[in-house]
Amino acid sequence: MEFTLSDTEKQILLEMARKAILEHLTGEKAEYPEPTETLRQKCGAFVTLHENGNLRGCIGYVIPIKPLYQTVKEVAVSAAFEDPRFPPLHRDEYEKIDIEISALSPLRRIDDINEIKVGTHGIMIRRGYSSGLLLPQVATEQGWDLETFLTHTCYKAGLPGNCWKDRHTSIEVFSAIVFGEKE
Repeated sequence: MEFTLSDTEKQILLEMARKAILEHLTGEKAEYPEPTETLRQKCGAFVTLHENGNLRGCIGYVIPIKPLYQTVKEVAVSAAFEDPRFPPLHRDEYEKIDIEISALSPLRRIDDINEIKVGTHGIMIRRGYSSGLLLPQVATEQGWDLETFLTHTCYKAGLPGNCWKDRHTSIEVFSAIVFGEKE
């Protein structure tokens, strides 16, 4: 059965992400909407923050270790305050950020790169102790073809851009339900 989220569930998750960030900023306890049964399922997720159209933070879990609603709240705070590429979010930025959530399907290892559908699949590259992941929407947003997408996923893993051609490199794909406040 395919994993889906209703429009109401998407709104609940976006509200939870925003309230979790505000709660962290102010120290005041937030009241969250009640999660549905679907939102209580373990699921990997990423939260991406944009400010004025520019990336402001992105953190997530690939592996489904917690219920989706808990994962979203946790990684929203991490994206706002712990992404090492950016300083922690300041109170005056809170109203300027847009939140995007990617709820992930389980990872599936592939042996043929032609199984990858650019714009549909995200990629996880692993070799040795190195791994890198790019969400499905990254390739579309950047206008990348398949080889460029693979190359940049290798770079994200800290590996040479052509490592995806190496038989010792594992390539896994996943899909994502991607939604945000700008929809």
